[in-house]
Amino acid sequence: MYGWIWRHLPGNAWVKALTSLVLALAVVYVLFQYVFPWAEPLLPFNDVTVDGQ
Repeated sequence: MYGWIWRHLPGNAWVKALTSLVLALAVVYVLFQYVFPWAEPLLPFNDVTVDGQ
């Protein structure tokens, strides 16, 4: 998959590396701003039960 992306990006190696970095940062931004907040209520991580002693 990464090879396919690398071959289809325009420019020389430096331009491809910079474009890859920008694309990766864009994916991380979308995940943190939209996907993770949407999925948080669906995940069971806040359903913690602690027995009192």
